[in-house]
Amino acid sequence: MLKSPNTESHAARRPSITAGTMDKVVEIERIDLACEVNNTDHHTLLNGVDRLIVRRGQPFTITLHLRPGTHFQNGADINFIAKTGPIPSVEAQTKAKFSLSKFFSRSCWSATAETASDSTVSLTVCSHPNAPIGVYKLILDQGEGVGLGDFVLLFNPWCKKDSVYLSSEAEREEYVLSQDGLIYRGIPKRITALPWFFGQFESGILDICLQILNESPKYISDAALDCSERRNPVYVTRVLSAMINSRGDKGVLEGNWSGDYEDGVKPTVWKDSCSILRQWSNNGCEAVRYGQCWVFAAVACTVSRALGIPCRVVTNFGSAHDSNGDLIMERFYNEFDENIADDSIWNFHVWVENWMTRSDLALGYEGWQASDPTPQHMSDGVPCCGPSSVRAIKEGELTFQYDTPFLYAEVNADVVEYIKLRDGRVFKIGGSTAEVGKSISTKAVGRDEREDITHNYKYPEGSEEERKVFEKANHHNRLAQAGEEPGLHIKIRVTPDMQIGSDFDVYAELKNNTMVTKCCRVMFYAQAVSYNGKLGETCGLGEFTEMNLASTEGGKVTLRLEYAEYSKAITHDRMIKLMALLIDAETRDFYRAKKTIMLDSPEIIVNILGVPKVGQILVADLALQNPLPEPLENCVFTIHGANLTDGKPITHEVGTVGAKEFATAKVEFTPKLPGQRKILIDFTTNSSSCYVIPTYFITVSLSINLVLGLPANCYILWLSVKEMIKGQSTEIFVFNAALVEALKHPGPSDDFKRKDGVNQDKLKAFRIIRIVLASAVLIHTQKEETQ
Repeated sequence: MLKSPNTESHAARRPSITAGTMDKVVEIERIDLACEVNNTDHHTLLNGVDRLIVRRGQPFTITLHLRPGTHFQNGADINFIAKTGPIPSVEAQTKAKFSLSKFFSRSCWSATAETASDSTVSLTVCSHPNAPIGVYKLILDQGEGVGLGDFVLLFNPWCKKDSVYLSSEAEREEYVLSQDGLIYRGIPKRITALPWFFGQFESGILDICLQILNESPKYISDAALDCSERRNPVYVTRVLSAMINSRGDKGVLEGNWSGDYEDGVKPTVWKDSCSILRQWSNNGCEAVRYGQCWVFAAVACTVSRALGIPCRVVTNFGSAHDSNGDLIMERFYNEFDENIADDSIWNFHVWVENWMTRSDLALGYEGWQASDPTPQHMSDGVPCCGPSSVRAIKEGELTFQYDTPFLYAEVNADVVEYIKLRDGRVFKIGGSTAEVGKSISTKAVGRDEREDITHNYKYPEGSEEERKVFEKANHHNRLAQAGEEPGLHIKIRVTPDMQIGSDFDVYAELKNNTMVTKCCRVMFYAQAVSYNGKLGETCGLGEFTEMNLASTEGGKVTLRLEYAEYSKAITHDRMIKLMALLIDAETRDFYRAKKTIMLDSPEIIVNILGVPKVGQILVADLALQNPLPEPLENCVFTIHGANLTDGKPITHEVGTVGAKEFATAKVEFTPKLPGQRKILIDFTTNSSSCYVIPTYFITVSLSINLVLGLPANCYILWLSVKEMIKGQSTEIFVFNAALVEALKHPGPSDDFKRKDGVNQDKLKAFRIIRIVLASAVLIHTQKEETQ
């Protein structure tokens, strides 16, 4: 549990404030957090007066009682720190540094001081209206930090700059301060009210609500980021939607619809949230058994209100569960009238609405946001749903975050019924456009009565507006399932064959993903560009094109890039920037697509002639075709490689290469050391064209066993064998007559005993190694066979 600093702890510590110079010290005898006064002003008095609980964007005042003889100099350079979370930082907005000023500000962290008497100072602090919620430490930052006290910061529906601001006092009383309510269940013709005690101000409940945030997977994976994101009620609501259920995390409630509740509590038994939350916390965050939709929603409402987010419980009668996301509830029955479909329609389903602005959505979609903590939908791999703008649901804006298609289907899906015969034949037997989403209900403000809010979620059934919205929603849903976005779109597509010297086509592809026919005007051109982004001359310009595109129809504009044009403009970087501009003739909206391409060069064909052996001449046989329709002059091949070309490049002049002809060369080099080596091969020309072939690499492998035929290298071989014995090399697998011949040649310091011209010690060693290698091959083969 959270504890605020008490008077005794501060008096014993005797902190001091440095005011002005270091020889003028203000010593604090004790600190009064004025919890009763501040909590009353911040509408948190029901939480108690044992600690400071305030709301963001609203000032609170604490009193510093000074030691006798201490003088406080108002306006001195006094700094403060307010921080929250395990890794507070200014960048993440979980740490704020601010100084004493003449006036406090409601748009940032600020503080003012007023001398009430010779021995008391009133310190007023105001938090940023967008500060992350949570437990804070207030620190006096004068050299060594002196703790002034801890406080809890909550969302503030009374602050106009807070994203949860709610203008109506009656609604704030109902959706933030009220600790009881009604949850509606049943069927549209017989709706019953279940009284529920939310208890968000009960002892210990706020601590448990903060604990829920700290047990979320997001906090566990990145506590610093999670605490920073707690400034956003959209983020907090989404975390709560996942954490109220226990599917996949340490959430509060486990769902059960089986009818068997022997190892837990039957969902219909619960009548309050506090019992559930306390059981979860007291049992080490073990999921409470069991809950169903109204229990999940009620607990979510308690936690939301406790944290300061206005919240209400909403019931939807005839609630669809669209399993395949097509906005159609397909009911399949067998010949015995048994429902055999995955789609289902619940008699009722309960979720919550939270009040907040939505900076991530278009203007007008703020206000009530639907969020469903019942674990029936996976969102980004997490069992949560929402928050989704209720207006977005009504308007069929299925591209708006979060989970709007699923929530839209819950209240507005069409129903189609089929019968499936035993022989597999399927017949349509009926359907309805009005069965889903009826009598959507919540408790009225200030009255124990039901308020019908169906009009917030949908236009009247069968109306022209309702059908238009359904068609738009279907349109958006089809696009979403195809991975496309609504609206007009243009993109540039190129072919893989774009070699310098050739003429080729590039394409601007258009797609009309609106619901009406669009008159489109397209301009498509190409411009040379260098690697640093500097634009050059135009090297391709298409005709101004106009076309009509029906809904979901696509079109294509072709631009021909010819060598005769782009060769005059491009640089040695061989880059061209393509630009396509689409204009909606009706709305005058502009859409742009751009792409930078790099023209390909031909490959240098390389063939190494000879057996790679140290000290033996090799030949690099080179060939390259001139792709241009003009000759290349002063052409040169150059090769260079460490331990291959004696430390300097080897060049071969080719001269002039005609159009489309091949440049060829044979370049000799001599390897100096064994091992894996790389050769750098370069082709250049100082022709007037901008044509340059890039540097190429080719790898030449010089296996260690191929040096055995060289005179006086027995010692090198012997060292290699010793390395192989250590397990550092496994490249020697050839044991033949050449090996014995090589052993006849003495190496440096070769004083081994000889018999018949063969070094017997070396021969013995090779025989042992040969046996070891044979065993290794056998083991490897057996493993492969086992697999």
